[in-house]
Amino acid sequence: MNDTVFRPWRLLLQALLILGLLAGRPAAAQEQVKVVYHFVDGIDQASRGLANIRNHLRAEPGTRIVVVALGDGIRFLLNGTRERNGRPFDAAVTALASQGVEFRICGNTLSAHDVPLSQVLPEAKVVPSGVAEIARLQAREGFVYLRP
Repeated sequence: MNDTVFRPWRLLLQALLILGLLAGRPAAAQEQVKVVYHFVDGIDQASRGLANIRNHLRAEPGTRIVVVALGDGIRFLLNGTRERNGRPFDAAVTALASQGVEFRICGNTLSAHDVPLSQVLPEAKVVPSGVAEIARLQAREGFVYLRP
């Protein structure tokens, strides 16, 4: 028999083999989205950013979110800091932390501004360098970068 008789069967077999291999792969939609929010500009940015995060989690509840604060962006993670409307930030931070949002604060900034650790909200983890933490999350853990 010549090849023209077997060719359709061979093509069908190859297609089934490819489909079988693809079926074993996890779908990209199943992968968890990971986002690092960069807070650096102070109270107004923190207010906007926390609102963005609440909206983000409403739309995509399974998203892993890490907030990294440095420079003037650390202020909302300090005891007693309030939004411009007078609401304290600590309640918003606690609520988001209970939804899995992680808060990280720059140790370099704390040192440069002589802020004692006792001033930092308990939900915030001190990291040696905020910029290095953002780079690490992006390069090694596949986080997407957002700056509200």
